[in-house]
Amino acid sequence: MLSLRIMLEYFHPWPNSAGFYVARERGWYADAGLNVELCVPDPERGDSLQHLLDGAVQLSVFPSNRLLVRRDLGQPLKGVAAINHAGLEAFQTLREFNIQRPRDLMGKRLAMNPTPRGLAMVRDLVRKDGGDPDAVVIIDAGARELRPEELDAGLADASFGGYWAWEALMDSPVPAARRVVHPVNGWGAPAYHSYLLGAREDWIAAHPEVLRALLAATARGFESVAAEPLLAREAYERVIPYFPGALIERSLNHIAPTWLHEGRFGVQRQALIEPYAHWLHAHGILQHPEAWHSATTNDYLPGEAP
Repeated sequence: MLSLRIMLEYFHPWPNSAGFYVARERGWYADAGLNVELCVPDPERGDSLQHLLDGAVQLSVFPSNRLLVRRDLGQPLKGVAAINHAGLEAFQTLREFNIQRPRDLMGKRLAMNPTPRGLAMVRDLVRKDGGDPDAVVIIDAGARELRPEELDAGLADASFGGYWAWEALMDSPVPAARRVVHPVNGWGAPAYHSYLLGAREDWIAAHPEVLRALLAATARGFESVAAEPLLAREAYERVIPYFPGALIERSLNHIAPTWLHEGRFGVQRQALIEPYAHWLHAHGILQHPEAWHSATTNDYLPGEAP
């Protein structure tokens, strides 16, 4: 049995990783001769891509924009499967703040992690909606995503960065009728893969058949949960027992449709990578937009010829 470590993308597991957990729970990795450990990053050592680059894990899940930035720097990392075919980020606010479209953020306090890509996204949305990006008051929230009750307490008028399929579904003392969620896709954000699965190029070259076996079992896991989302509830009740079961169910039902394109898991699509790379370049985040060409491969997915 070959042991592999896969690092997930967040501070804790959440339903976006359901396919991995179900593949392991149902024995599909074991059937392929793989003993898979699922882990999360140590933020003091960097994100999942840094752990991958350092050789702490064999594969990791990461945002597509971060992969493109690292490829732009010449780092030998490559996407091998798409996890999501949609943007997951959202703006959260309260109804009384009357934020119904991007330009309504003008004069409002927006709490967010002010990364170059995050700021570019906010500014671009406001500008394209005819607003003045400089009129948005940015509140540095670091890695925290403000809860509705914190907005209600006056810390900000809106938050950006939380996911419509996770944080936005969590219970709050603020009544649901007052809570407003605007997914970035509905506000004109560029299309992109939120998350990819990837590995170091030298590991891929040394273990092509292991990677094919892993991706076949992983695809089976994600496609099974996409067809029946609640298959994964029991696994999550074990790995994140501190989150309510009802939240896990809601999140699984929301996130599952983002995993497949035309009924298939894993295909990294040029339509979601090339334009996004050029968008990142136009906003000063990538120096070389053509870095996307070598950033991903679909060669190891089920159905692809060796």
